[in-house]
Amino acid sequence: MHQFLSDTGIQHTYVLHGLGGAGKTQIALKFIKESSSRFSDIFFIDASTVATIDTGLKNIAVLKEFGDSPQKGLLWLTSKIEGWLLLFDNADDPSINLNDFIPQCNHGNIIITSRNPGLRVHAGSSSLVSDMEEEVAVALLLKSALQEATSHTEQIAAEISLHYLPLAIVQAGAFISKSQDLNGYLPLYIKHQARLLSEKSAQSHDQYAWTVYTTWQISFDRLTLPAAMFLQHCSFLHYNGISEEIFRYASQYQCASNGPSKEELHEPLEFLSHFLRQDGEWDSLQFLNATNEAQSYSLISFDAANKVFSIHPLVHSWSRGTIQNPKGYMSSMGSILGMAISERPRWDMQLASLLLCPHIELAVKMDAKVALVFQGRYARIYWEGGKYKQAGKLREQVLKKQKEFLGDSHPDTLHTMGNLARTYSDLGKHEKAKNLKILVLDKQKQVLGENHPDTLSTMGSLARSYLSLGEYQKAKELGVIVLEKQKQVLGENHPDTLRTMGNLARTYSDLGEHEKAKELAVIVLGKQKQILGENHPDTLSAMDNLACSCSMLGEYQKAKELEVIVLDKRKRVLGENHPDTLLAMGNLASSYSHLGEYQKAKELEVIVLDKRKRVLGENHPDTLLAMGNLAYSHSTLGEYQKAKELKVIVLEKRKQVLGENHPDTLRTMGNLARTYSDLGEHEKAKELAVIVLEKSKQVLGENHPHTLYTMGDLASSYSKLGEHQKAKELRVIVLKKRKQVLGENHPDTLYAMVNLVSSYSKLGEHQKAKELRVIVLEKRKRVLGENHPDTLRTMGNLAS
Repeated sequence: MHQFLSDTGIQHTYVLHGLGGAGKTQIALKFIKESSSRFSDIFFIDASTVATIDTGLKNIAVLKEFGDSPQKGLLWLTSKIEGWLLLFDNADDPSINLNDFIPQCNHGNIIITSRNPGLRVHAGSSSLVSDMEEEVAVALLLKSALQEATSHTEQIAAEISLHYLPLAIVQAGAFISKSQDLNGYLPLYIKHQARLLSEKSAQSHDQYAWTVYTTWQISFDRLTLPAAMFLQHCSFLHYNGISEEIFRYASQYQCASNGPSKEELHEPLEFLSHFLRQDGEWDSLQFLNATNEAQSYSLISFDAANKVFSIHPLVHSWSRGTIQNPKGYMSSMGSILGMAISERPRWDMQLASLLLCPHIELAVKMDAKVALVFQGRYARIYWEGGKYKQAGKLREQVLKKQKEFLGDSHPDTLHTMGNLARTYSDLGKHEKAKNLKILVLDKQKQVLGENHPDTLSTMGSLARSYLSLGEYQKAKELGVIVLEKQKQVLGENHPDTLRTMGNLARTYSDLGEHEKAKELAVIVLGKQKQILGENHPDTLSAMDNLACSCSMLGEYQKAKELEVIVLDKRKRVLGENHPDTLLAMGNLASSYSHLGEYQKAKELEVIVLDKRKRVLGENHPDTLLAMGNLAYSHSTLGEYQKAKELKVIVLEKRKQVLGENHPDTLRTMGNLARTYSDLGEHEKAKELAVIVLEKSKQVLGENHPHTLYTMGDLASSYSKLGEHQKAKELRVIVLKKRKQVLGENHPDTLYAMVNLVSSYSKLGEHQKAKELRVIVLEKRKRVLGENHPDTLRTMGNLAS
């Protein structure tokens, strides 16, 4: 304001706008106090009504002996070139055209304080007056409360905060100053917020006549019915992220046989009718009129970039407190949420969940009385948002009621049962999920038939459970059947068909058929981009699958490039802590590790492990995977003791959670054997490797990549123990099989070649060793690059 307002030959108008109680008038008065000598005259006009404005202008005329009418007051201001300052205070009524009262001349300075941001149209410059910074708010509270500023009192004041709204802070300070009990205010406020923010202190800090709640009630009383009802309904949503889409989708809701009737939805439908055209279609203009009205008093604000509304937290709780029938409003708003979710396209659900989750959490917390079908929709939003525990709890409640009301075999009951089974999978309870899916599948075959989309969906979900339990062959067989049926029933490009295709690609990968997996992943990604767009969560999942296939085929640079894109988009689309974002972060860390960027890999893995513990829990399979990956990074950096400690924990937990023979358990056992070897405990390493190899042959088969890894580890243990002939014999087998399974140039094939070179050297067959190392060096240069640690190690060994 100091920079902008001056007495040069042009009129300057500055608007201070914001919520009632934010301190607009106080800022204007402070500016005037500091700058009074700069202006020839300073005039104050109460701009709350036309009558008070006229009185203010008339007073200027009388004071300057220029007449006794508002018109004469304006004439004096326009005719005098001196640098006067005019303050229009509390210009809050949007129906008043303030331009009629602004002197039409090229001199003078005007300050306008208003709750109406629309008055910025008159301004050369403006400021939004909103919440204070914490440090300033704490100082104001302690000053108003007559409390000494110490580290202890500042900490208590910060806890009180009152969302840093100046008037609320001053009111709180005035109350505390009477009792001198700073510690006792917060529990009192939590219990009696409405009363405390409605009381005016006898010893006011200034001339401000209203309490926090009074100032908002005055604004609210001026709203039309649709605007008032909109604000009241929004007070039963979370105060951030309120979108027009919620109400628009809800207005399109079609009552179904398994949902509430029109009579049961009378209240939400009546509210939504205020924003419909005569033909029943949504009218964005009517909705805009209502929201603009609420905005004109700063009771809500709009974020144009994200197209969402928000309400100040104190206004939010005040509005809810003014409602005589809060349970009815909560039920109405809860139903609107359920209706909106029901009408949202299924492909758009994961993106929607990020916006809707906070609203659903509030509805569940406040026990909104909504139809059972809407509770199921709430659970879907939790699940899409990665909040698996909340989704599972809600689905269990819905299932219990559906069994009671509809019976065990009703399609809706089976649908919920299938969703609950999927949630168990996401929570890492794979055996429980599998058993429930088998039960659902059996009933759906009887009730809906073998080829019904829901039956096929459950069959695909069961295939995923087999995959998670390490039963890869079963998963593949079922996945192939589902894919063929979905192609016939739903078509080649249906989202469910593409999802099954992606899952089958993952199964091929787990079976070591990486080339097949990659071919399928390429097809899925291409179709998802065309149908859903580049940024859709399903497209990103397809990209992630392709990256994994590239990684398995030793195309680490390609994998890294894809994973960088996936991680960046998932952060923006799903948020930093979503399980899918953490999966992408873990995959990128794996690529860094493969490319020899071990420190980068470790830094990412530390983040992933910490977040997975908080989001998924300590014993979730994905958390254990992150722990195992971090252990591997410790190994690559030579921190073998740290690696061992982590791997021991992972192995014990995997045995408990997944069982002794699960591929992931065997993989961890093999990793621990390698760490024993790194620590020089070669006998231990050998014993463990023998066990893992036998189990891997039984569970995964003789030619699976992980079986070959274990065979290589056992050969390494033989070598460390001086049994070089045994080591050589095993390494010859590993190399031969890797060439067949992975190809001649795969990094793992090259590792097998290097290990065989080592055996040749130990057995004195140096010429053979040299010839093989020359081949490895050339291939590593091509596959990994000249500067990869493995390439440099091979070069050093060849010199040797």
